[in-house]
Amino acid sequence: MSTLPYAIIEAPSTLGLATDGVERLASTLLEAGLSERIGARHAGQIQVPRKNPVPDPDTGTLNAPAIAEWSPKLADAVEKVLDAGEFPVVLGGDCTILLGSMLALKRRGRYGLLFIDGNADFFQPEAEPNGEGASMDLAFATGHGPALLTNIEGRFPLVRPEDVVAFAFRDHQDQSEYGSQPLPPELRAYDLPAIRRLGVEAAARAAIDHLTRAGLDGFFIHMDADCLDDSIMPAVDFRVPGGLSWEELETALRIALEAGMAVGLEVTIYNPQLDKDGGAGRRLVDVLAAALGTAAPIPRQEN
Repeated sequence: MSTLPYAIIEAPSTLGLATDGVERLASTLLEAGLSERIGARHAGQIQVPRKNPVPDPDTGTLNAPAIAEWSPKLADAVEKVLDAGEFPVVLGGDCTILLGSMLALKRRGRYGLLFIDGNADFFQPEAEPNGEGASMDLAFATGHGPALLTNIEGRFPLVRPEDVVAFAFRDHQDQSEYGSQPLPPELRAYDLPAIRRLGVEAAARAAIDHLTRAGLDGFFIHMDADCLDDSIMPAVDFRVPGGLSWEELETALRIALEAGMAVGLEVTIYNPQLDKDGGAGRRLVDVLAAALGTAAPIPRQEN
């Protein structure tokens, strides 16, 4: 099987959060040996603008103008890696880095999204209590929200809802309490209860079947550390009981990569400040290294 080498992009943005800490995600995972273990070259770090602690009055979203300005810069870096014949591994940062990653792919064609996250991230600004874009990124990426963030470069939407699978979210109580808009019916959803019913392998294969259907040029993988069970991954800012085991996450990632249509991956939200002994970060590197190996399969070309 032909393969693509990995290239790591550091995207240490906290523009989508009121808090800080996740900007150290990349440096911490790199210090733990991620680059060496997956055979990746370092493709640079994207400098992040200063934060504004007050939500943007026009969009109700923290740092909305900065996110809209910064996302194309991340997209440029992702495209440069793709043009070099490599597989981008984007280390965040908060979940709003998704906009830059999907913008890069929208410039190139029609791509899907495997959204592995403990939260659905589909809040609307008027319902998100802190105006945090990291709770709204999937909504923005699929065209639900203010034009400043849904129509970057005039490329609305960055990914079609029917080309997305939301996988392993479990924030139903939070969605209900604060009044999050529902996921659109055309967006495939395998929440944590569904994964428990089906088993992670069957759920992952169903998700990948949807993302490898005719008409898509490939798919991108978003992986938020809060998809993991709270008892094994406490180093996230918003904690919810339950979640995937290390083995379940490795299985889902391995199935996604083995399908031969994944074109990139991003890792978000792990906060080293909350990882007292560094153990959760080291285990995260173990799982990523086991799932990714030292190269990614080249996406198949559809006839």
